[in-house]
Amino acid sequence: MEQFIDSLGAWLDTTAAHIWDYMVPVLFGVGLLLSVRIGFLQVRKLPVALKMALGKQARSSGGREGDVTPFAALATALAATVGNGNVAGVATAIFWGGPGAIFWMWVCGFLGMATKYSEALLGVHFRKKHPDGTIAGGPMYYIRYGLGDTRLSHIFGGFFAVCGAFAALFGTGNMMQSNQMSLAFHSQFGIPFLVSGIVITTLVALVVLGGIKRIAAVTSRLVPAMIVIYLATGTIVLLDNIAGIPGAFLAIFEGAFSPVAATGGFAGAAVRQAIQFGARRGILSNEAGLGSAPIAHAAAQTPGPIYQGLIGVTEVFIDTIVVCTFTALILLSSGVWTTGVEGVAMTATAFSATIPFLGGTVVALSSFLFGYSTLIGWCYYGEQCLKYLFGLRITLIYRLVFIALTFIGSVVSIKVVFFVGDIANAFMALPNLIGLMLLSGLVARLTKEALAKEPIFQKA
Repeated sequence: MEQFIDSLGAWLDTTAAHIWDYMVPVLFGVGLLLSVRIGFLQVRKLPVALKMALGKQARSSGGREGDVTPFAALATALAATVGNGNVAGVATAIFWGGPGAIFWMWVCGFLGMATKYSEALLGVHFRKKHPDGTIAGGPMYYIRYGLGDTRLSHIFGGFFAVCGAFAALFGTGNMMQSNQMSLAFHSQFGIPFLVSGIVITTLVALVVLGGIKRIAAVTSRLVPAMIVIYLATGTIVLLDNIAGIPGAFLAIFEGAFSPVAATGGFAGAAVRQAIQFGARRGILSNEAGLGSAPIAHAAAQTPGPIYQGLIGVTEVFIDTIVVCTFTALILLSSGVWTTGVEGVAMTATAFSATIPFLGGTVVALSSFLFGYSTLIGWCYYGEQCLKYLFGLRITLIYRLVFIALTFIGSVVSIKVVFFVGDIANAFMALPNLIGLMLLSGLVARLTKEALAKEPIFQKA
């Protein structure tokens, strides 16, 4: 059985690599196109975006249409993005792509802020109502209705929904998260995978069976707390390795454009690997271009599309530019990236070297909280995709299947889960990126009109 899993993992890795050879230029190209068309709004209006996302207005419904407040929508989207991609995904990117992968993760994040802005804007602009009064939105809707409600747009919208449901059930949104959560507790505390799987599955079931309002209520409290805990403890580790930070930045920039020699347990990486794994783990972490987050943003009780679009910018900034960079600097400055340890175990090793036991405990706890928040956020994404295809009757069946697969994911091979996620992400992203490219003119027009009318957007 172990040999079969290894062979399957190798085949999935090769398949994912071939697919992402084509997807990386598409991902970066669409992000660059959107950045140009909105005048690099992700840089010019980032202070305004952060103020709106963290201000009081974002926590109020204002009597507007929608299911949750703008902040709750952001928290749900962040719950799905700030996950084990930030703890294990960064480590995996460095392990397979070298330090240079982080540079390309930054590129993915910078361009991804424009992509996420456009996704959230279009998600709100084209959202619809389910028969039960709840909000329906996301790429399947802006592809279908934004491109003219034609037969071709129906096909592309349906294809995204199928791929989104698959990714939610079998990819990054479910099995990879529970896998890394159980691995963290096994490596740190010796807890059997079966026990972790039962606990994780039970806690997920308690929330996801309540739908978007219960999910939003949990993530609104959980997300800020888990980020603060992780960053606060990680700061101690960084300070302990402060002498290695300049070298970490040097390794990132050198590795981005030149091959990295094998050192220690590290196998060495070519520039192609650095770019690929930077992009693959970047989209795994921030989900910009994937099409998942606009499903949550569409449900927001927001003043308008551009408002929610700017809140989407902060999502990528927090996830990739802040949290992922933080993890990368810890791994590189401490030197653990050359030890041959992979995934969440690499991050736990770095923390434990500075803070014995407590450091590894915090990583295990962070992996659990990050993974748990991602699980409940992605359950909502997959549910909305299947509702688009089959209507409201699929809701309970889907939630039960999602819960069952959460348990299965906690006991399968890490490589298989990650590579399945990479493939699922690619197929999910493709129709969304095509839709964003074709709708980039509409995004630019709506942005220009809103910037001219609304005083808040005039501020620096």
